[in-house]
Amino acid sequence: MTRHSDEKEPGVFRELMGWLVYIVIIVGLTYLIVTYVGQRTSVSGHSMEPTLSHGDNLIVDKITYRFKDPERFDIIVFPYRYEENTFYIKRIIGLPGETVQVIGGYVYINGQLLESDIYGAEVMDSPGIAAEPITLGENEYFVLGDNRNHSADSREASVGVLQRDELLGRAWVRIFPIDKIGVIKHE
Repeated sequence: MTRHSDEKEPGVFRELMGWLVYIVIIVGLTYLIVTYVGQRTSVSGHSMEPTLSHGDNLIVDKITYRFKDPERFDIIVFPYRYEENTFYIKRIIGLPGETVQVIGGYVYINGQLLESDIYGAEVMDSPGIAAEPITLGENEYFVLGDNRNHSADSREASVGVLQRDELLGRAWVRIFPIDKIGVIKHE
């Protein structure tokens, strides 16, 4: 009998080791996916209405910008500089090398009215720091919320112009609420 129970021990040990390896692999893959591929985030506030609403849950695509440059009207996610674990969701309006200014409540790029800006349907009450022309550097972006009069964005000094390396990723899919599930349209 002693011999029989000794034979079972290596099987139990092997089974436990198999489970441990499996768990380590799952944790490792999860870490890699969250760090380099995608991340869930939720919308808090009304700055991106009507495109995104308070309580929407999104998956952020963290891969795209490793292979291509961000484009005008992309909806991006970035960390707020002054509060840990707080992320902002805004739309890219100004691209590197461009000069952005808000005049009379409208966005001007390089002195020309941005007529294709269908996302900011309302005239902006305050130009903020964009009352004066802002020339973007090589890796800088100017962002605005779609609900322009209720958005903390690049017009505010606390947000300001974003550096490319600050962009966490691009809003990709809305996963909640269920009746609004789908890929987020950027253009």
